Amino acid sequence: MSPEWAGVWHVGLLIVAVTLTWCAHYDRWSIASWSVPLEYRGDAPEILAQMRAAADGDMWPFRPKIIERLGAPFGAHWNAFPTPDKPLLLLVGGLTHLVGLFAAANIVMLLGSISSALAFYFVARWLRCRWEWAWAGALLYAFTYHTFHRGLGHFSIAFTWTVPLALLAVWLVAQSRRLEWRSSGAAVCLGSAVAVGVSNPYNLLFWVQLMGFALIAQWFSRRRRANLTIGVATVLIAGVAFIASHLEVWVFVQEPEGAPLVMRNYAGTEIYALKPIEMFIPPRFHRSDVLAFMGHRYERWSAWRGEAFLPYVGLAGIAALLWLGLVTARRIFLRRPLPGHALSIGWLIAYSSIGGVTNVLALLAGFQIFRATNRVAIFISAIAIVFLIVRMSRLTARWPAWLRGGLAFAVAGIGVLDQVPRPEPPDVVAEIEADAKSDLNLGRELEAALPPGAAIFQLPIMGFPEVSAPNLMADYELFRPYLVTETLRFSYGAAKSRARSRWQRDIERVPAATLVRRLEEYGFSAVYVNRKAFKDRAEGLLGELAALGYHQRIESARGHQTVVLLNPAARPTFPLARTLTYGLGWHTRILEGVKWANSDAILSYFNPYDRRLPASLELIVEAVSERDVWIERDGRELGRIHAGKVPIPLRVPRLDLEPGVNVFELRSNQPGRRLGTGQYQLRTFGLHDLFLKVDRPDKTSK
Repeated sequence: MSPEWAGVWHVGLLIVAVTLTWCAHYDRWSIASWSVPLEYRGDAPEILAQMRAAADGDMWPFRPKIIERLGAPFGAHWNAFPTPDKPLLLLVGGLTHLVGLFAAANIVMLLGSISSALAFYFVARWLRCRWEWAWAGALLYAFTYHTFHRGLGHFSIAFTWTVPLALLAVWLVAQSRRLEWRSSGAAVCLGSAVAVGVSNPYNLLFWVQLMGFALIAQWFSRRRRANLTIGVATVLIAGVAFIASHLEVWVFVQEPEGAPLVMRNYAGTEIYALKPIEMFIPPRFHRSDVLAFMGHRYERWSAWRGEAFLPYVGLAGIAALLWLGLVTARRIFLRRPLPGHALSIGWLIAYSSIGGVTNVLALLAGFQIFRATNRVAIFISAIAIVFLIVRMSRLTARWPAWLRGGLAFAVAGIGVLDQVPRPEPPDVVAEIEADAKSDLNLGRELEAALPPGAAIFQLPIMGFPEVSAPNLMADYELFRPYLVTETLRFSYGAAKSRARSRWQRDIERVPAATLVRRLEEYGFSAVYVNRKAFKDRAEGLLGELAALGYHQRIESARGHQTVVLLNPAARPTFPLARTLTYGLGWHTRILEGVKWANSDAILSYFNPYDRRLPASLELIVEAVSERDVWIERDGRELGRIHAGKVPIPLRVPRLDLEPGVNVFELRSNQPGRRLGTGQYQLRTFGLHDLFLKVDRPDKTSK
């Protein structure tokens, strides 16, 4: 067999091995099984919702990210919610039209493992590893616990094919003597920069650090111009790719003055920091009961866990790290330069570990957005496995082919068995299958009963993203009817803490008669109730609706979801919020009946009509000390008072609400003061209450 055909055979064998291992773990051997999602709880519905949005054409790059069928009637504006890996989402969207959403998601998750294996194999062969060791390393990397067990809920993080290519670019810039602009090495460097730029931002964070050290090492050693210029170009290209991938966050974001959709704090940088011991502790769901015992013990005894067990590097990774440690110790003893692998891993651990550089930056500079630095484990695993297979390839180079191949396959087999966790229990798999089947049937019934474009209001009312769900319902569970329909619109999915979705909160606790009257005025054709959110399984609410004459219901097969049909108005009106929305500058909690600000603060209101709406406003203001407090819009003052510790009204008797989002800034001529200790000690002024009266226009067709 020629070398070219041998290479094709080896790659094909690798793809088959990964596919069979993946299918065996998830028991995906029949066509029907591929139509069941791998996960259907936790973050999985949110990921599936992004995939559905991509299938609907709402996730194209360089365009506003408005999910038209969510956040009814205004659409869900997700521009402030970062979405990496858009090319992957678009791939799922295209496949959805061919095989359905759940099957498409499964196919792409399989491609995640295959792509990781192929990328690692490519890098290993570039480093002149023999094919059998490159093959073994690719299998070990593809099923690294960090990659494989992340699953659908961590869709973007599970795609780690960019990491080996990014590391190869670092090594080429740091050490290659043949790197030139016209070489294949330059293409690898620049291509990997684009890939890591559009993928998960955590990978970009760690890679930029390593590339920075590669440039420093090159500068203080050979100073090859090509290496330095290509290295700098990769950083710039990765930055441009990152900005382009998240362009909507800066260009198309609505209500930039709104409170952050994703809250991060210093505590999270400790909870989710890397605990180096977790790289060596087998998970509690390890296939071996003996090794799983260690995971159970760690879970019982530890109290400060974030994403426990996900940093586990596997037995092969542990062996590689121990070997690398011995090589490093020998180099230190002989006073020789330390291995680059050890320096890279040493820095990554120093940066990412609890109490490390990441916590210093979070505490002193407020750099908290990258809180889950335990995700650096995939870089550590990749470096360790590369070190292992390169050494083994050299060590066994003169062995007989059968012995060399047999050892490589044994290492791969044992390593994969160690890293692939136990399958989900049969009852869990059956539960997922039953839920998915029930939802698909519910979706078909809804689309048969309601006209295309009909709007469904969902209860309980919940914001998006990351909101605690009531009672037995899970966060993101309200996405489920959206996943299984193609023409209907739903109220859930509107961004939380935004003026555009404030109207939903206004009807959260109104009587059932008022609720349905308003919803029908707004054009909603049905009310969806997730019974798990209610302690009485919504029997009281459904009974009230039945007493009002709303008897037409559609029930899910599992009984957790009920849809009550309404009689929407022929000429519906837009919903108007009955109050303002708190934006930047406000503390998140109300303290003793007062909503305090920690600086100048934002209030906003959304006018959905294409004309101005007359309104009046009154704020009951208390200040932490005597000061002037005034409210302005677009730099124009609307009203001013001299406030103190006694509440006083600030009135704006007449203002016109412009179409769209109206942003008001409440300001003070004195800085905030610190009162006592705790999270909310910095205060400027607070609101006891606010009263807004808006003159609603006559009912107008949308």
